[in-house]
Formats: sequence, C-alpha cells, structure tokens
Amino acid sequence: MAVLDTAAATHIAHRDNHTHRDVNGGWLRPAVFGAMDGLVSNVALMTGVAGGTASSGAIVIAGLAGLAAGAFSMAAGEYTSVASQRELVLAELDVERRELRKHPADELEELAALYESRGVEPELAREVARQLSRDPEQALEIHAREELGIDPSDLPSPAVAAASSFGSFALGALLPVLPYLLGATALWPAVLLALAGLFVCGAVVARVTARTWWFSGLRQLLLGGAAAGVTYLLGLAFGTAVG
Repeated sequence: MAVLDTAAATHIAHRDNHTHRDVNGGWLRPAVFGAMDGLVSNVALMTGVAGGTASSGAIVIAGLAGLAAGAFSMAAGEYTSVASQRELVLAELDVERRELRKHPADELEELAALYESRGVEPELAREVARQLSRDPEQALEIHAREELGIDPSDLPSPAVAAASSFGSFALGALLPVLPYLLGATALWPAVLLALAGLFVCGAVVARVTARTWWFSGLRQLLLGGAAAGVTYLLGLAFGTAVG
C-alpha cells in the first residue's frame, strides 16, 4: 500500500512539474513581435525625419502618423491573413468530412495504416482505428490532426489576432513619441526609450526560446539601433540634397 501511495505521489509530482512552454507562439507573435515592429518602424521613421529636419513638430507628426498607419496596416493584414488561413482549413475539413461520409471504409484503413507506420501491430491498429471512427466528429478531428496537422476545435480568431496586433504595434510605436509628448525637444530621449523597449521585448522573447534573456535583448537592441541609424543617415542625406 505504501508503495502504491509513493508511486501515486511521484506521478502527481511529475504531472505538476512536467509542463511545456508555449511553442506555437499563438500569443507571442501578434503581441511581442507586434510591439517590436512598432518600435523599430516608428523610431526609424522618426530618426529619418529628424535627419532631414530640425523641427520637433515634424518629428512628432511623423511619429503619430507612423503609429496610426502602422497599427491599422498591421491589424488589417493580420485579420486578412488569419481569416484566409481559417477559411482554407475549414474548406479542407469539409473535404475530409465528405470523404468520411462517402468512403468510411477507405478512411478507416487509411487511419489504421498510419498507426501501423508508427509501430502499432496491424490488428491492434485496425481495432484502434475502428473504435475511434465510431463517432463521425471524433473521426474528423483525428484525421485532421493526423493528416493536416491541425486541431479543428482550436482555430485562430481573425478578430483576436487583429486586435492584438493593433494594440501591441500601437504600444510599441508610442514609446519613441512619448518623450516628445511629455515636452522633450531633442531626439535622444526618444531613441533611448525605444532602444530600452527593444531590449525588453527581446528579453521577453527569450522566455519561450532557448536563448538567454540578455542575448535576445541585446540582439533586438542592435538590430533596432542599426535600423534607426541607417534611416537617420538617409534622412540627413536627403535633407541636404533637397535643401
């Protein structure tokens, strides 16, 4: 009895500790990377304008315009992308549903063959496939997982993806504008705040990757800083040429 209790306790401890991080990136891509896009694109835009003009008013207008345009563009693009992907998945599910209805025996054999290819004995594979195919909806879900690699009950929402992208991009793009809105007249506070934000975003990404937080943060900081530096030099060159 004591052995059983010990085994049960060990199993519970393993179950509670055996957790995995989010590897699909469902929340990560539209949130953290949306903020990174907002930061990089807007600080680059603002530094480019700053290179061509000394007017802080023009820089602020450019930053706010970049925030609005980028956020709406990201939201529209994300909505269209996810909606198209969802519609494609639903169309493929309809195809699979029709096949299950018209050719149930062939689909059952197909599922059994798949289990056999993974090392299950032929008779057991057919029995497992037969039992799992009793419920048409369950059979559809299994075929979708095995053949298409998707979960029909967990399809992404276009509206959620669009709202997440809009909010995260706007938040990231707001950082370099914020010092000007609070009264700053020089470019360097905006650049410093944007670079700090990039480092933080990179460090957050490291929580779901194998990289260390400082490596990921520093990498993002350097990439964003390089983009801002290049656009500043381009703005400076264009401003001199136009002037």
